[in-house]
Amino acid sequence: MAGLLFIVFMILVALAGPFIRPDHTTNANDQQVQISRQKPVLRITQLRIFKGETTPPGAWEKWISYGWDNDYTWKAVVPVETTAKGIAYHEFDSPISSLQSPVKFIPFADCAPHGTDWSDQEKLDWLHTYTLVEKTYWLGTDRYGRDLLSRLMAGSAISLSVGFIAVLISLFVGMTFGVLAGFYGGWVDKFIMWIINVMWSIPTLLLVLAIVFAFGKGFDKVFIAVGLTMWVEVARVVRGQVLSVRELQFVEAGRALGFSDARIMFVHILPNVLAPVIVISAANFASAILIEAGLSFLGIGAQIPIPSWGNMIKEHYALITTDLAYLSILPGVMIMLLVLSFMLVGNGLRDALDVQTR
Repeated sequence: MAGLLFIVFMILVALAGPFIRPDHTTNANDQQVQISRQKPVLRITQLRIFKGETTPPGAWEKWISYGWDNDYTWKAVVPVETTAKGIAYHEFDSPISSLQSPVKFIPFADCAPHGTDWSDQEKLDWLHTYTLVEKTYWLGTDRYGRDLLSRLMAGSAISLSVGFIAVLISLFVGMTFGVLAGFYGGWVDKFIMWIINVMWSIPTLLLVLAIVFAFGKGFDKVFIAVGLTMWVEVARVVRGQVLSVRELQFVEAGRALGFSDARIMFVHILPNVLAPVIVISAANFASAILIEAGLSFLGIGAQIPIPSWGNMIKEHYALITTDLAYLSILPGVMIMLLVLSFMLVGNGLRDALDVQTR
């Protein structure tokens, strides 16, 4: 139950995406190098600097792009004085050394280009309310000054989407070959089983690497690579189930009624062999998440700046022996929890669908 609840929670986080995470930019990639590798629960004042008019995207465009860019930039500062003419500030370097940096000034026109005709009090209200903003980085920032919490939340969509599409590919290929082998038998069964055994003999990661090198690097290539390496187990299970089901009376009745082989296989037989396939799919989902993280860690999966958990580990694994180890540990913990949740759900489905255990 706990595993299912965690999966549902992560799905909601992935679907809500940019609408709920602190950094709503595409790929949660708002970089501020001056606050790189800051510790968790960092509270700083951010200066909002207008950079030009942009057309705001619609809600669907925001969701499908998994974020949207701002018409302003953020700068971490320590305010010195705020007047109607603008803001004097120190650039943030660290909580201690920031006050030692030279005082800089930003005019009001760079903060609110449409407010040139406002009164002094209206300008001050704008600067205090919309220009100087207190922001909290609950999990700190990474090496590029990006919000780590937002990156972790965005990474959930990467892992879940790879797992979902890869499992769909493996189910489509595996069930098709499995049904054909089990239903027809003979040379069809022998040929398909030969293909399955050849694929089974190749190490999964090695096969994935070969597919990635053949199709090229990229996030979209990971779907194909992972999906085409996990269908063999599905095919073997479906074949075994079809071999036992094809001799039952309802199959003979379908033949007697003149139903086509395709209808008998995919309409009458296949729905009766789905129970073990569902269990395998849960395990394959977990495997797909691990493979995607491994490929991204090796640099041949999701490419920077896509916030894959594997990429995040790669960027910070050299800090594992320092007080910044959490930058690589937290993505690893997320991978572990999500994989464990799918394995627990798979075990629960196995117990629920196995007639012998009931």
